[in-house]
Amino acid sequence: MIPSWRLIDSVRFNSSLAPSYETPTLTGESSKIMSKKKGLSFEEKRTRMVELLYEKKDFFQLKDLERMAPKEKGITSQSVKEVVQSLVDDAMVDTDKIGTSIYFWAFPSKASQNRKRKLQDLTSKLQELQAKKQDLQKQLAKAKVGKEDSDERSTVMSDLQNQRNRKQQLEAELAKYRESDPEVLEKQKRETDMALEAANRWTDNVFSIKSWVQKKFCCEESVIDKQFDIPSDFDYLE
Repeated sequence: MIPSWRLIDSVRFNSSLAPSYETPTLTGESSKIMSKKKGLSFEEKRTRMVELLYEKKDFFQLKDLERMAPKEKGITSQSVKEVVQSLVDDAMVDTDKIGTSIYFWAFPSKASQNRKRKLQDLTSKLQELQAKKQDLQKQLAKAKVGKEDSDERSTVMSDLQNQRNRKQQLEAELAKYRESDPEVLEKQKRETDMALEAANRWTDNVFSIKSWVQKKFCCEESVIDKQFDIPSDFDYLE
């Protein structure tokens, strides 16, 4: 068996000689096969349909989407109509009748503007509720001084609780719109892609060094894995 210290020194000395390879990526066909096997939830279909329209930045009839969606986003053609209609109902996709044909479209710029406008509206309402809550709390504190329970106090307490409930609803809705902001989602996707690429680049380097050690010392791959505690399932991330 080759001494560990000799392998380590050789690897360190020749690490700069290890070749660099491009990170392997899934082809479009492989991605589609994985999607078919996994199956998509209705919400995932909605998300992918919006992505398709954002990417194309064009106007389409329903038959066009039924043809493109299965190939490019793994959405079954039978479900396209229901998915598109739900997006239209939620004002995430625009539609209009031109002549005898009905067209659908969605642009990222408009979606971003709508979300920002909605966020501003919700933030304004939230601030109003917070101000009203503070006012009610002051009234409640004043009503408590030297007084037993009264109809006025009960009314103030009931109103305060209602405002608290309303505030929680608005905060939940505000958080939902923030999470679905296209800019935030795009940033998360970029960061994920960068992390995946870095991890696979290091994986590629490990394989290159293992190959060099095998040729240099004429030893089995299993021996190298054991010497350096490399797991048997060590492989590229997908």
